Order: sequence, then structure tokens, then C-alpha cells
Amino acid sequence: MLGLVPPSIPPLLLIQGDEELLVARAVREALDAARAVDPELEVVDRAAGEFTDSDVVDLGASSLFGGLRAVVIRAAQELTDELRDALIAYIAHPMDDVMLVVVHNGAVRNRKIVDAMKAAGARAVAVPKISRPRERHDFVVAEVRRAGGRIADAAAAALLDAVGSDLRELAAVCEQLVADTDGPLDEAAVHRFHRGRAEASGFAVADAAIGGDLGSALTLLRQALESGTAAVLISSAVTGGLRDLARVAGAGGGSKFDLARALGMPDWKVEKAQRSARAWSDDGLARALRAAAAADAGVKGGAADPAYALETLVHTVVESRGRSGRTAAGAGAR
Repeated sequence: MLGLVPPSIPPLLLIQGDEELLVARAVREALDAARAVDPELEVVDRAAGEFTDSDVVDLGASSLFGGLRAVVIRAAQELTDELRDALIAYIAHPMDDVMLVVVHNGAVRNRKIVDAMKAAGARAVAVPKISRPRERHDFVVAEVRRAGGRIADAAAAALLDAVGSDLRELAAVCEQLVADTDGPLDEAAVHRFHRGRAEASGFAVADAAIGGDLGSALTLLRQALESGTAAVLISSAVTGGLRDLARVAGAGGGSKFDLARALGMPDWKVEKAQRSARAWSDDGLARALRAAAAADAGVKGGAADPAYALETLVHTVVESRGRSGRTAAGAGAR
């Protein structure tokens, strides 16, 4: 153990690979673990091109407030030669109150940083691109287990056929299925909720509606319902998109990485909500959320025609976008 850094928190953590979802998750989990040890954790998170000479100086200086610090350097392969050498010098003699997290995509450029981290005994997390069918199958099994469920091999294959290869969609679908299904997930459960591209269709409806494209949203809604997508999943996708928008809009300014840490959301989802928030006001968002709550109750048995409840929701969401009132977008601006 190095000084203030407890055994459970590595003073040096190397995250190597270019699978964006898994990189973001690995960084978030490392920060969450450090924050569990020190709730007042001081975090410096630098995206590609943001790490500077002054950050190097701060990295090697004692904290003014005491306690544990975390410094995240993303896209380390893009550092200049000068910054690379300065970082390597630090890695050889790390501070005893800092957890340094270095993200490198595995490229040849700045490989010396990776070598230095490994030589210094850094804890390494590999997050290579998931591209082979077997790797995607294993990812689905792991995601279901992560959500507290179990899934049969045939069901995992059916889920991949229904949703496709996008890891973000797969992760969201796995979480939703575990939440909505009692017991192990079998092929019947997957087909019941995800014929066609079930959850992906739900997300597509949500994106179009929140983006203000009424024609596309209604067309996608009809296609989703005709392909067998459960109405509750479409409603859930729209409600989830609006809630993400509200959370990001209400969190105040900051970079996507700052907000991702504060809200416990993936940075890609924060960035997506930031872009959408520019066209939304507080009043419009509140109206859309009320409509989503009504639609959710409707598709769960409160409405005679769930399809009509969803069409009403889509119309209301599109009409609410840009509704007069204080703009929600300043929230989310960097």
C-alpha cells in the first residue's frame, strides 16, 4: 500500500482498449470504488487533448485538502511527447494520495506509457473491441448476470438476433429484460418482448419523438408494434429518454465527463441528452414527463387501446419540445 491509498484502491490503474462502453464503465467503477473509501474524493478527469503541463504539476503536488485524489487521463495515446515523458516520470514515483487512471486504446503510439504502468505494477483492465459473435454472446450472458439474472444460451442467441451488435442497446435490453421477467431468461421470454428489433425500435421511437420528428416517430411506432414490440417497452424507452434529459438539464453546467460522474450515467448518454436539451424548456419537459407517466399507466392496463396511448404520447412529446419557458439547455452546456 502507498500511503493514503488503501489496498482496495490501486494507485495506478491502466484501462487498455477501445470498447467505449466498457472503457466508460471501467473508469466509473474505479471512481465509485475510490469514492466509497473517501466520499470527498477529489477528481480530475481529462478527455483527449485536455491534459496539460499544469495537470502534470498538480499530479505531483500534495493535495491542499488532504484525502484521496483521482486523476483520469483519457486517450493517453494522443499525449504529446513532452507530456508522455512527464507522465512516465510520475508513474515511476507516484504520490501516496493519488489514484491515477490511464486510458490507452492499445495503439502503438505512446506505448511507452503502457509499458511504464505495467512495470510499476499498475492494475490492468483490458477492454478490447467486442466484434466476434462468441464475444457478443458472452457479453450478453455477463450483462444479464450483472443485472441479477440468468439467461440460457439459446435465449442469448435470440436476443442478439433481435437487437443486433450495439453494446449500449444490448446492455439496456439485458437490464430491462431482467427487471421485467421472473426467473431465468429463456428463448420464449426474449421472443415475447423482442421480436424484430424490439428494444432498438423503442429507442428509435424515443429518439425521434424527443428530437421533434413527428412523422418518423409515428412511422417507427407503427413498425415497432407491427413487429411485436411490447407497448410497455416503447413507453419505457420514451420515459427513460425524457428522464435522462431532465436529469442532465437539471444538473447544471459542466463537461459530459463531470456530469457523468455526478449523475452516475455513461458519458455518451450525457452528451446525447446535452444535445437534445437545447431544444427543450423546463415547461415543455415537465409536460412531456406527465404525458409519459400517463402513457405508462395506460399501456400497463389503464387504457383500452395501448397503441392509441402511445400515439398520444408521441404527439404530446413532439408538441412539448420547444414549448415556451426557461430553456433547459443551458444545463448541459459546457
